[in-house]
Amino acid sequence: MIIKRCEDNPILKPDRKKIWQMNAVFNCCPVKTKEGVTLVYRAESSDYFHTYAGRNMILSSIGLTNSKDGIKFRNGKKFIFTSEEWDRYGCEDPRITKLGGKYYIFYTALSKYPFEGSGIKVGVAISKDLKTIQEKHLVTPFNSKAMALFPEKINGKMWSVFSFHTDMPPTKICLAEFNQEKDLWNEKKWMEWYKKHENYVLNLKRSDNDHVEVGAPPVKTRYGWVLFYSYIKNYFSGNPIFGIEAVLLDLKNPAKIISRTEGPILVPEEYYETTGRVANIVFPSGAMIEGDKVYLYYGSADTTCSLAIIDLDSLLNELMMSKRLRHLELERFKNNPIITPNENEWEKRATFNPAAIYLDGKVHILYRAFSQNNTSTIGYATSKDGLNIDYRAEEPVYVPREKFEMKLKEGGFSGCEDPRLTRIDEKIYMLYTAYDSINNPRVAITWIKEKDFLKRNWKWSKPELISPPNTDNKDACLFPEKINDKYYILHRTGTGIDLSEYEKLDFKDCYLQETKWMSKRPGWWDSQKIGSAAPPIKTKEGWLVLYHGVSEDNVYSVGAFLLDLNDPFKVIARTGNPIFTPEMDYEKQGDVNNVVFPCGVVEIKGTLYVYYGGADKVVGVAIIKLKDLLDKLLAHRCDE
Repeated sequence: MIIKRCEDNPILKPDRKKIWQMNAVFNCCPVKTKEGVTLVYRAESSDYFHTYAGRNMILSSIGLTNSKDGIKFRNGKKFIFTSEEWDRYGCEDPRITKLGGKYYIFYTALSKYPFEGSGIKVGVAISKDLKTIQEKHLVTPFNSKAMALFPEKINGKMWSVFSFHTDMPPTKICLAEFNQEKDLWNEKKWMEWYKKHENYVLNLKRSDNDHVEVGAPPVKTRYGWVLFYSYIKNYFSGNPIFGIEAVLLDLKNPAKIISRTEGPILVPEEYYETTGRVANIVFPSGAMIEGDKVYLYYGSADTTCSLAIIDLDSLLNELMMSKRLRHLELERFKNNPIITPNENEWEKRATFNPAAIYLDGKVHILYRAFSQNNTSTIGYATSKDGLNIDYRAEEPVYVPREKFEMKLKEGGFSGCEDPRLTRIDEKIYMLYTAYDSINNPRVAITWIKEKDFLKRNWKWSKPELISPPNTDNKDACLFPEKINDKYYILHRTGTGIDLSEYEKLDFKDCYLQETKWMSKRPGWWDSQKIGSAAPPIKTKEGWLVLYHGVSEDNVYSVGAFLLDLNDPFKVIARTGNPIFTPEMDYEKQGDVNNVVFPCGVVEIKGTLYVYYGGADKVVGVAIIKLKDLLDKLLAHRCDE
C-alpha cells in the first residue's frame, strides 16, 4: 500500500498561549465545508484547579480549526466544553459527520472522577453551522467511546459504529442503526440494543491479548465503506504495539466484512509518534477522500495531530485482493522432509538450511550439516524433479579451512553455516556464515568453476571474510547479475536487512556496508528481526526476494518482497501476511522449534521450488506458482 506521512507533520501542536490547549492537541477529525476543511480535535489544558474534582487536574475540551487544503490549520477555538453533569470532567476524542444538513460531533463524555468505566460514555453535540452548538445529548447509557456516524443513510436508516465497553474489557467494535435522529439518545432503545449487542459486533481481533477501537468515521468508496481503526497488539501483556488498520464493509450492510488489511498500515516510527505525553502511539481519528488520495488524520503520542496520505487505488487493490491470493501460501511436498540426519558423523545431529541452484537439468542442493560435536559443514544432494532426492554425497563437499571458521572453544558451535549459491558467468559463488565458536559470526565468500561443480570436483577458492569484525552479520545473498555495472549483496546486521553495492567482488580494502535498508515491522509477524532467504530471482515485474521474519513469540516464517529491476534499493511491494509458516511436526519440533528457514529457491517452468530448514533439524521443499506470488505482491504495492 502506498502511504506517506505528511511533510508538515505534526499538522497541529499545543498552543502555549491558550490555557485550554496548552498541554496537548490530538485525535482530530475533519469534515469538508464550503470554505475548505474544518478540523475538530481534543485539546488538553494545563494543570489547574477543577471545582467538581476539588483538586488540580488536566481538563479535555474540543477545539475547532479551519483550513483550505486540509493540511495547514490556523486559529483554533474552543468549541465543545464541559457544560452538563454527564461531561463535567472532560470532553474527549471527537468524531464529526455531516448528515442531512447538520454536523454531528460525537465525543467521549466523562462524568466521574476518579475516572471509571461507568462514567465514560458517548455524548453528541449538534451544530448547523459549526459556529454554535444547538443541542447536546448523552448518547449511550453504558461504557463506550469513539462513536462515529456513517455520512449517509443506509437503507433509510442512520448507522453508527463505536467502541463498546472500552474501559470494561474485552472491548468490541459494534454497529447500531436508528430510524430517526432522536433514537441516537433514546435510552430505552439503547438498552434493547444492549441485550443483543453480540449481533452487532465487527470481529476484528486476532488474539484475546489484543485490543481494538474505532478510529475514523467510515469513508465511502466504490467497493464499500472503509473504516480505519486502532489495533493494539499485546494490549494486556504490558508491551502494547499501537497500529492503524483498515476494514472494508459492505455498502448496503455495514455489518458484513468484505476484507481487511493484513496488518498495520502505520505504526509509531517518527519522533512525534514515539515521543510525547504517551509514547509510541498512532491513533486514527478522522479520514476523508481528496481526489485519488485518502487523508488519514491521527493522534501522535497523545500530544499532536498528524496526517498520512494514502493512495486510494493501492488501498482498494489490497482490500479487494481475491480470497485465493489473500490466502496464498507455499505448498509443502507430501514426502517432506527430503533430507534428514543419518549415521555419518559429520551430519548425524542435523541437516538443514539448504542452498539450491538449477543447473544441467537438475537441482543441486548444498545443505548445512551438523555433527555431534557442533561443527557445521556443507553436504550435497541432487534432485531431477526438484522434489525427490536421487543422489546424496557420503562426505561433506565443503569443510572449515580457515582460522575464522575453526573451533576455538571446546564443544562450541563452529564451522560453515547457511550457504547461499549464485551463478555469475562461469563461476558459482557461495556466501555463508563463518563462525569460530567465540567471535561474532561473519559472512564469508568462496567460488567454484561451474564445470568443476557439475563434475563434483570440489575445487573451491580460498574463502574470504567480507563482513567487518566485531559485528554479527549473516544471511548474505549475491544478486545473479550486475546491475548498472555493480554487484549487489543482501545481508543482515542486527535486526534488519542491509543492501549494499560494489564495483567488484574483492573485499580486501572494504567490508559489507551496514545500510539499515529494510526494517522489521512492529505489530506484524516479522516484528523481531528479518533476513534475506535466498538470492533474488529476476522476473519481468522486478527482483523477487524471499525473506524470513521472526515474530515476538520466536516463530520463523517466510514472506517476500519485490525490487525494481534497475534500482534494487527501491522496494515495489512487500507481502502482508507470511506465505509460509511452521505447521508440521518437523517444522515445529527440532533443535530450534517453530522454524521454516529457506536458503535456496529455484524456478522451473514457472514454479518456484523453495528449499528450507525445518526446526533447524531437517530439509524440506515447498512450491508456489511464480505468477501467483507476483500477483499477490503487486496487490501490496508500496512504490510510487
